[in-house]
Amino acid sequence: MHPTAPPANTERPADVGFWPAFLFWLKLGFISFGGPAGQIAIMHQELVERRRWISERRFLHALNYCMVLPGPEAQQLATYIGWLMHRRVGGIVAGVLFVLPSLLILITLSWVYIAYGNVPLVAGLFYGIKPAVTAIVLHAAHRIGGRALKNRTLWAIAALSFVAIFALKLPFPVIVAAAALIGYVGGRISPATFRTGGGHGQAHAGYGPALIDDDTPLPEHARFRWAGLAGIVLVGALLWLLPMGLLIATFGWSHAFTQMGWFFTKAALLTFGGAYAVLPYVYQGAVTHFGWLTPTQMIDGLALGETTPGPLIMVVAFVGFVGGYVQASFGPDLAFVAGAFAATLVTWFTFLPSFVFILAGGPLIESTHDDLKFTAPLTAITAAVVGVIVNLALFFGYHVLWPAGFDGAFDWPSALIALAAAIALFRFKQNVIHVIAACAVVGLLVRTFG
Repeated sequence: MHPTAPPANTERPADVGFWPAFLFWLKLGFISFGGPAGQIAIMHQELVERRRWISERRFLHALNYCMVLPGPEAQQLATYIGWLMHRRVGGIVAGVLFVLPSLLILITLSWVYIAYGNVPLVAGLFYGIKPAVTAIVLHAAHRIGGRALKNRTLWAIAALSFVAIFALKLPFPVIVAAAALIGYVGGRISPATFRTGGGHGQAHAGYGPALIDDDTPLPEHARFRWAGLAGIVLVGALLWLLPMGLLIATFGWSHAFTQMGWFFTKAALLTFGGAYAVLPYVYQGAVTHFGWLTPTQMIDGLALGETTPGPLIMVVAFVGFVGGYVQASFGPDLAFVAGAFAATLVTWFTFLPSFVFILAGGPLIESTHDDLKFTAPLTAITAAVVGVIVNLALFFGYHVLWPAGFDGAFDWPSALIALAAAIALFRFKQNVIHVIAACAVVGLLVRTFG
């Protein structure tokens, strides 16, 4: 702390009951804007600094574990802290409430988009949003690359990853597996090359005693037991098998609903490096392979995901809604019901593994408070992800700047909007939501008066 900072409170906070914690997690679900960095910052400010429910060292210890896992780290961190405070039910409530508001909002916005997307007002707004999304994805590649590409070897992995997906059209899981193998072998040959430092800094004292402090003994439910681990894994497997079995029995294996469940289960296990890392895989499957939505709709869905609270990976709810709505599996009069069902379905299969990882692995992680480090395979995967995201930015840029293909006209207004968005993000470090809002207004003006 700075010398001029006020002295920390030396009194331990009062115990927090389940329902006060419930209200906080509900509030967090509605204010968790800003992507994982913003969401983690909000939780740190609220839980470590203001409320002192958990010490900073314990907070970072949990965060480091969540960073290693596939899946949305901010949602997993909320689940972890909720579990630590109020057992499994607390973790489930915290994790569900982190996602539920976003799901409901996205179902509503997706319906407005599908039903009224051709209305001039809505079309004009999205005309400005699309180039902004291109700049945002490019900025994400730059941001992740700045953290991940620390030497020439990792730069080479990123470059090879880009070539593999752009030129060779290799599936995203193959690229991830190859990068992991390179990291595993490289970590043994040259450990220093694949060793990364902690990306979240060291714990700082100064906020005062916390409910879950550095020296707070482990609660009984947080102690590791093999029986507890086996029980969580078994329940998690049943929660996956039962709905998947019902989908197969009701609709058949080849139906869109069943394929969505299977596809987004795989996606959930491949989200190393954040939501931007898995977006190329979602694009390959949802747009190219299954045809659940168009490239333009995918860009629009990412824009909606950026402007709503919750994890960015919630864009999968948009993908599911559009796919279910267009398929109209429940009949033309129930297209909205089919869309909402598909959005809820893909959300279930996308987030179920995250709950299993936290509830099963939490006791094991709490058994030691040593700092966790990224393994060499994960370091290589993160480097590969940078190349994949650059390819995604080029994909978006192509569809935005040449909407009719290279044989058509170049869209100069979109190019200028994309350039302005990039300058705002790279040079002036503007908030993503502010950039999208400004570009939407510009797009509306261009389409109205241009």
